[in-house]
Amino acid sequence: MNTPMTRRTLIGGSLAAAAGLSLPLPAQAHGGRRTDEAATRYGKVRGRREDGIVKFLGVPYATPPLGRLRFKAPKLPQRWSGVRDTVGFPNPAFQAAGAEMGPTGNGRMPAPSEDCLYLNIWTPAADHRRRPVMFYNHGGGYMIGSGSATGQDGTHLAQLYDVVVVESNHRLGLLGYLFLGDLARGDYAANQGMLDILAALRWTSDNIDNFGGDPDNIMVWGESGGGAKTAAVYTMPSAARLFHKASIESAAPLRFPTRDGATARAERTLSLLGLTTADIPGLHEIPAARLLEIQQSEAANGVAPWGDPPSLPGFGAFVDGHIIPRHPFADGAAPWSAGKPLMVGTCRDETVFFSLFGPPDIFRIDDAGLRSALSGTYHGAELDRIIATFRRSRPGATPAQLYFAITTSPIWRDAIKIAEAKAAQHAAPVFMYQLAYPDPTVVPGTNFPLGSPHASDIPLKFANTPTDARPGQRATARHMSALWAGFARHGRPTAPGVPRWPAYTPEDRATMWIDADSRIVKDPDRIERLFWNNRA
Repeated sequence: MNTPMTRRTLIGGSLAAAAGLSLPLPAQAHGGRRTDEAATRYGKVRGRREDGIVKFLGVPYATPPLGRLRFKAPKLPQRWSGVRDTVGFPNPAFQAAGAEMGPTGNGRMPAPSEDCLYLNIWTPAADHRRRPVMFYNHGGGYMIGSGSATGQDGTHLAQLYDVVVVESNHRLGLLGYLFLGDLARGDYAANQGMLDILAALRWTSDNIDNFGGDPDNIMVWGESGGGAKTAAVYTMPSAARLFHKASIESAAPLRFPTRDGATARAERTLSLLGLTTADIPGLHEIPAARLLEIQQSEAANGVAPWGDPPSLPGFGAFVDGHIIPRHPFADGAAPWSAGKPLMVGTCRDETVFFSLFGPPDIFRIDDAGLRSALSGTYHGAELDRIIATFRRSRPGATPAQLYFAITTSPIWRDAIKIAEAKAAQHAAPVFMYQLAYPDPTVVPGTNFPLGSPHASDIPLKFANTPTDARPGQRATARHMSALWAGFARHGRPTAPGVPRWPAYTPEDRATMWIDADSRIVKDPDRIERLFWNNRA
């Protein structure tokens, strides 16, 4: 059995349909399917009725960025006559096939393609009822992923909470973030992948009322790389009128790479291709597969959605001075988003996820192994102080648990800084959380329980827990999905059976501890927070 794949299944399990409300709606038959139609500014679309909701899958929000449109800003979609079928998941952005994508995957989605500027809509009905809209940015570190992935399927959110879920595919990696604007003449875009998201958000604002959504109540949210994309949206002046609240999940980007760094990456990319700046006008003729090879090479890796960016970044959002004019939170929160409520938080055991795909040795380390594993980042007396601090904060923790706590803490630390920057505006509330469900599933070959690793929040907040989930996991999913839907509806996260969630302030640092028994914790891991503050 393939061990890395086995470990992947631990995060979401079988994402079979969870029990939910059935909302019977009038429908018409089309080719043996039950369907509904809706109008857009570009033509009518036909979605499929199933699971008690209507799914419009593969709705075009821009012209395919092919040929000479490669590396350019997205163009408006072309109009069509008649009714366009939008009943199947669209092409993911160009990336390596597999998992759920293409002929080597499980068949949920077609193969990745440059022709990827489509979005999916899950709605109770296309009936002009103006429901809250939850516009989700998928994760994957700007390099992989899709708005059609099983774990983030919007069916159950739409069923259970009477909301409309929208997810877009958008350019990723080299095709989405290679910046040529300072190397060649022409209308080469900066942050073209973020411009795709902006175009999808603008399409949503302009059209979602025809799909049962409220264009005056749009929440933007995302996890990991999607959290970094959401931070970018929160920082883009041109997006300010298009959304009304946001949630940044398991990513804490205080800073983005710079324009100079993006240009240096483009120069390096040209060199790897054996080209010069004089060859840029012909870049659209290079096969996408060749560009993917460069993207995946060690010299052109991705951008982590947290932490300080390297001087030579990979491919991802950057401060270009116009589309993204500033760092997201390093110098305070963007003033044009001051009035927009914000949620921000992490999983309790983020970095466990990143050790699931290699040898399990890290889960069995002793005290000497702990020092060795951390020695690439911390040294000498500083390493001694860090370990001593975390031992005092978490008495009884094993060396492996201390390792994951220490390596996770910078992500949580930056989430705190985001919350502090938002609270300092005194304009709209910010709500902090930690997903702390202690999943007892053991990592294969060890006695180490998963806890709440990175990405474990995805099926919980989408109410997509497996049918054989433990009672604690089901309860956690009920809490988390209801809180997120409540935030989408009211701008304040509320849910049945969950305590009132106060806004975060530097005075009491109220944090929702999300678990089967969710509760408010004030200043969690205070000893660790103070240690990092003093170290800075």
